[in-house]
Amino acid sequence: MKILAIETSCDETAIAIIEGTEDIHNPRFSVLSNLVLSQVALHAQYGGVFPSLAKREHAKNLIPLLKQALEESNLLQPKNTLESTTYNLQLILEHEPELLKQFEDFIPTIETPDIDLIAVTNGPGLEPALWVGVNFAKALSSTWGKPVMPVNHMEGHIFSALLKKSQKDAEKNEGSTAPTTYNLQPITFPILALLISGGHTELVLSKDWFTYEIVGQTRDDAVGEAFDKVARMLDLPYPGGPQISKLAEEVRISENKTDGFVFPRPMMHSGDFNFSFSGLKTAVLYALKKIETLTPEIKKTVAYAFEEAVTEVLVKKTVAAAEDCGVHAIVVGGGVSANKRIRESLSDKLQDESLFIAPINLTGDNALMIAAAGYLRYLHKLPTIDIKALTANGNMRLGGNKNMVQ
Repeated sequence: MKILAIETSCDETAIAIIEGTEDIHNPRFSVLSNLVLSQVALHAQYGGVFPSLAKREHAKNLIPLLKQALEESNLLQPKNTLESTTYNLQLILEHEPELLKQFEDFIPTIETPDIDLIAVTNGPGLEPALWVGVNFAKALSSTWGKPVMPVNHMEGHIFSALLKKSQKDAEKNEGSTAPTTYNLQPITFPILALLISGGHTELVLSKDWFTYEIVGQTRDDAVGEAFDKVARMLDLPYPGGPQISKLAEEVRISENKTDGFVFPRPMMHSGDFNFSFSGLKTAVLYALKKIETLTPEIKKTVAYAFEEAVTEVLVKKTVAAAEDCGVHAIVVGGGVSANKRIRESLSDKLQDESLFIAPINLTGDNALMIAAAGYLRYLHKLPTIDIKALTANGNMRLGGNKNMVQ
């Protein structure tokens, strides 16, 4: 079966096409196309993602990305005779006029591709951005007659941590053009997911496929948000997380390493599994106010001390929650899971066979993880959705009935 996936939850416009087997006992799929178009350069001037700009860019980029994805997947076939659509696309795409024009100029010129399912992120995220992807999925479904599977963005991050390239692909030459194949690594429930990104910091307990319970979460800033805010204090470019990590690593490998600063570890001994990063951010601010000149060396030591504080809290809380919940494995996903220090610290605390961290290339927002989630939902026979009932929800949460994406 082939799945087309669409992801527009924030500032990456992403489309992926996969082809999977229908063996529920050994889920695996080949990646026919995996495209991500980042808007980071556009949002850098604002120091963060500007929602209306993200929405506009998604509307502008989806059709060109779809065309490229279909070409890469050998699924693009021109239509010999043009036919006018009988569907009211103007109603579906009334809030995305640029997308509507591109849709009407391109989609009627191609044959319906050999796609079995459309998977789309419908939350959480920036709601204006989410709606562009959702409405695009609706328009494609109406035109092509394909079912739609809504996917929770955070569920995508969970499954991204369970994906592993096949041994053959791991040994493949860098220049090879053959499709990459991913296997879903076997797991035994219950599992605990640490989801860390610019918008989320959550510990999610899963006792069975597609059932979730949030056992810990941030009470204020998400960890990625804290990284970006501290980076702005240090006058580092956006996005700030990678910049802080780079400076911290320079201190870490230095022969003359010295802490220089010691920041608090918020809620580390709170007795629950919740987080708070606002106070840590404020502690950095107060420390910087005492400094007359922010030299490159001071930036490095502040970055190092901040990253150490964040890492210690995340690791301690995650390990404690895992022990309390009696899980068999911990999975880690989200953009901040690319952080080298966090990855190494978790690996040091846990046995390799019980820790699953998303591959670096799948830590950020991407459509491949949405395709994987849609694929697994299909294999487990979870229902698709009537497009009339499909909506975007920026505040969507993991939890509740496995048949409900909410």
